[in-house]
Amino acid sequence: MDIADVKGPVLRPGDEGYDNERAGFQALAQHRPDVIVGATDAGDVRAAVKYAAANGLPVAVQATGHGMPIAAEGGLLISTRRMAGVRVHGDTARFEAGVRWGRVIEEAAPHGLAPLSGSAPSVGAVSYTLGGGIGLMARRHGYAADQVRAIEVVTADGELRRELPGSALFWALLGGRGNFGVVTALEVGLVPVTHLYGGGLFFDRVAEAVHGWAAWTQDLPEEMTSSVAVISFPDSPELPEPFRGRRVAHVRVAYVGAREDGERLLAPLRAIGPRVVDDVRTMPYTESGSIYSDPPGPLASHNSHTLLRELPPRAVDALLGTEDALLELRHLGGALAKPGQAPVGHRDALYTQSTISRLTPGADTADARELHARVRESVSPWSTGGRSLNFLYGGNTDPAQVRLAYEPDDYRRLQELKGEWDAGNLFRLNANIPPA
Repeated sequence: MDIADVKGPVLRPGDEGYDNERAGFQALAQHRPDVIVGATDAGDVRAAVKYAAANGLPVAVQATGHGMPIAAEGGLLISTRRMAGVRVHGDTARFEAGVRWGRVIEEAAPHGLAPLSGSAPSVGAVSYTLGGGIGLMARRHGYAADQVRAIEVVTADGELRRELPGSALFWALLGGRGNFGVVTALEVGLVPVTHLYGGGLFFDRVAEAVHGWAAWTQDLPEEMTSSVAVISFPDSPELPEPFRGRRVAHVRVAYVGAREDGERLLAPLRAIGPRVVDDVRTMPYTESGSIYSDPPGPLASHNSHTLLRELPPRAVDALLGTEDALLELRHLGGALAKPGQAPVGHRDALYTQSTISRLTPGADTADARELHARVRESVSPWSTGGRSLNFLYGGNTDPAQVRLAYEPDDYRRLQELKGEWDAGNLFRLNANIPPA
């Protein structure tokens, strides 16, 4: 098997289509590989991996580019966007490496089922799941990685394998994302959900809203998953009038239950004060992407985060002192705190705190990094010190930060398995776990 056997495009710098193939959602930076293989199936992936190994080229993988790590200079990039097969059988969905959550949602809906997808239907389903996956129903159903039933993967020797629960490689892939091979397809369990009571509440009394949300999350059933973001909108005619030039708190809710119970649970939030917009409603799960209304991209941004063990009023006050970035808090706990099959660390954390600075493509991130460091410091008294793999991007994916996403014993075991399956660290253009 040789790269000449690849059915998809093989591109090098200067070739027509090279720039388009390497582009992804994250527009701050892009991979600049020596070779791009636009894989159409697992056979193309095998050929690409064998070629990379034979020529000493490290391998990067990209579907949508939402969670792109440090931009790779050189090496071989496997673009999986053409691998778009989805099949639902019983309560299981099998999807290939280039599939976005929107496709899985649409295919599962006629069966009265839904995947544990995230806030944005445009995100790649495989990479999201392998990083843990904190979705819209996370407090009720836990991490997406805990629902995986089978993994198809091409390992560093170029062989295609099908791994099942109980194997060491299966376990490592669930926590190690791209460190142990190129996952070509996943089989995941679906849940019996057709509708959510969900949507967004926008408040312009930001401090009251964030404090109110933090207090409200202290006593909620697992069926309610929520978050809040503090957003400063520009005074742009392209925006709807209610948002122009405003700083707002956007509370996002997804309740797996009856509308009347959801309305009762939301009553304390609505009592905080007048809303700029309140679009919470009963919706089919196929419309769940409207809850966050994440931008479709591409988007240049610098992102950072930390995990919090608690969120007292003093922590909220500390965060609200920062007005130059988008701040987000997500409520964890519930089913996320329960043991599962995947080596997802810090399951005892009760919140994630994320900071997002929108920049221009290619911009220097020095100022943003300084700002984000101040935000992390402001909430350090309440931090677990941990990280969540799916919220590590760009320059924050150095090995020291990646280590913080795991429990110490799990990380040591992952390093040992890395040494067994990829001793040469062929798969290192990612959130890398170096071999022991």
